[in-house]
Amino acid sequence: MPLEIERKFLLDRFTPPPAAVAEPIEQGYIAITPDGTEVRLRSIAGKYVLGVKRGTGSLSRIEVECPLTESEFDELWPATAGARLVKTRYTVPLEGTTVYVDVYAEGLAGLHTAEVEFASEAAAEDFTPPPWFGSEVTRAKPYKNRILATEGLPRFPAGH
Repeated sequence: MPLEIERKFLLDRFTPPPAAVAEPIEQGYIAITPDGTEVRLRSIAGKYVLGVKRGTGSLSRIEVECPLTESEFDELWPATAGARLVKTRYTVPLEGTTVYVDVYAEGLAGLHTAEVEFASEAAAEDFTPPPWFGSEVTRAKPYKNRILATEGLPRFPAGH
């Protein structure tokens, strides 16, 4: 099975560099199970995808994606009501790797995250984030897209 190995970080702010490529994303969840399995739909710059991710709490997750036609996407999209998010994804080259910066919109406006994908868990563990990255939230459940789509931004007590 294909694995997604990634680390995720918060950003205080983000100004896209000239080399960044922007893609608008609408993402909605059809199903989310207690074991961390999610079935999601994505519209990415005119492309449509049905994806399944399985696993939680580690750097690695199984991820399978299948292309959809626009009409298939449109038929399934209503099933995601109440579990959606909108963001712009910037693809930013960084010293031999790629950073995916998500700038969220609508109810998640003001949230910026950076994700870096790796070929192995060892490479992920060896990665030193650049100074412009903020706190790591790879294993923080409140910052999982499925949680952001269903519950919104995390609310922490004052002083946290």
